Amino acid sequence: MDDVWPWLAALPPPAGDAPPPWSLPLAASPDGASIVLQADAAAPADGGGGEPALVVFSLSIYSANAVPRVLWTSNGFTASSPAALRVQLLVQLLDEVVALSPTVPCLGTNMDHGDASEVKMDAEVVSGVVGAAGADDVSAPAAAFFSLALLLRLFWQCALDSPADSGYLFFRVLGAEIERALADCRPALGVFLRSVGPDVEERFMRSLGYMLAKWCLLREIQDGSSAAKPTAPPRRRALPVACSSYAAEVHGLWVLKGYAPVLAMPRVTGAASTPSVTALPHEAPEEPALRYGLVHQQLEAVAQLEYAVRARDRRFMAVSVRVVNVRVRVARLGYRKDDDADANDDDDEVMDGERHFPSRIRLWVGPRFGASYATGPSLGRSTGNPERDVEMTRTVKGAFSGAGASKLANGSGGVVPRIKAKMRSSARTRNQSWRWEQEAEGSAAVFEGVLYDPVTGTEVSSWRPGFGGGGGAGAADPRNGMRRRNAGPGRAFSKMRGLVVAGDELPEEVTWRVGREAEGRTVRWRLGLKAWVSYLPNEVRSRHFETRCVEWAHEVELPLVVVNGDGSATD
Repeated sequence: MDDVWPWLAALPPPAGDAPPPWSLPLAASPDGASIVLQADAAAPADGGGGEPALVVFSLSIYSANAVPRVLWTSNGFTASSPAALRVQLLVQLLDEVVALSPTVPCLGTNMDHGDASEVKMDAEVVSGVVGAAGADDVSAPAAAFFSLALLLRLFWQCALDSPADSGYLFFRVLGAEIERALADCRPALGVFLRSVGPDVEERFMRSLGYMLAKWCLLREIQDGSSAAKPTAPPRRRALPVACSSYAAEVHGLWVLKGYAPVLAMPRVTGAASTPSVTALPHEAPEEPALRYGLVHQQLEAVAQLEYAVRARDRRFMAVSVRVVNVRVRVARLGYRKDDDADANDDDDEVMDGERHFPSRIRLWVGPRFGASYATGPSLGRSTGNPERDVEMTRTVKGAFSGAGASKLANGSGGVVPRIKAKMRSSARTRNQSWRWEQEAEGSAAVFEGVLYDPVTGTEVSSWRPGFGGGGGAGAADPRNGMRRRNAGPGRAFSKMRGLVVAGDELPEEVTWRVGREAEGRTVRWRLGLKAWVSYLPNEVRSRHFETRCVEWAHEVELPLVVVNGDGSATD
């Protein structure tokens, strides 16, 4: 796949007499089957003799004993267009994979405001992405980004409109190409996602996430079948290359966005656990529908931090950072049925609630590792000191029987009076589902939030049967407390099954001090996010539970320009 990008650039202009088609084998299997990209010249649609010939691309499967099958055909592109042929082809590929995105709409199905299938990429934007990634023919990011778009379109074609053997050939032959494209296209993918806006970004990443979920599932099945062989290689625990992210400085905000198919995230396991989903009874969902639903999920995380550089003293500048938003959600990679009267809608709604959920978040920010120009951080929040109200009541009661009381009054002895003393105490504590803390690690400030079961107080992300978690060995089982977690007024998540942390939860700033001699420079700071997601049964009856985590780290720019209170820069 690496030579597709330079091959497209080297295509000669179509001649008037329609030369033989140009073809490039993309991959071949040992049994003789191959996938071929072909370019051919075609006459204009109106048949006009003065119009330039068009170039049409197609993807076909060639097998040893069968007629070649055309899987997909592109539109006709004009070679004389200001946009290069390969850019025109890339635009169509991106348009189609965005339209095929398996998104579940949350804002209703009324598309008067615009349908995703009608959204078209701007050729200038795509050209800018290619140029930013490297416009030369040997540029790895641009070539890898085109390969990823081509592989994604080919996957959807095999999944929707082609025979089953086409999909098997796709993953068997092109699995390594997917991994290579993901690893090499990160710079171009980041530029593309920043350029198209959050709506198109979300749909593109869910389309990509669906393909990666299928690929990860196939890898797990292959690992499970090879585990029984004595000479089998070690199992692959996760697929970090499938967990994409980017970070940027935009309008005074540092923004980090990350996407990770759940099956690509490494599992946080106990001592007796193994990495395969087919390992132990509690790690393998018994129900096929539950297994399918848990595989087709994707973690989507957004962190926004606001920074400011102020001059509080002639000797130094103060760099302050505060959390504006942290949004974490596990999206379902599937389609919602249009028929509201369907009998299976209730079951589909139940399975929609069986999702992984965020159980721990760690966000950190600070100067680049090893930098010595900044002093800090100075944290703005103390370690938690929870309140506990204790009420104590003492009651003394005395009682005399009737006969004994008269004898005692006559002084002749009798029944000893009975006295009862009773003391009662009660304690009341105020608990929240999420507890947020600030810490420091070197020169970086760390914001960390942990989810606790509201019933037992157990830390969800670290709980294991027999291992404890958040309370030592033998901690209380949180599975009952986390049932029906998406309903009721005391729920820890939004109705869209996500977590939103804003300034009302984390209002405190973290500050560093920088000498005035650094004023005017632009320095690099590090920004990272680590997220844990857990699954405990919500509505269904199942023994399955697990916790997975993913970590992203980037560098962002910090301009050391002092800003006054009115937003203007100082001279």
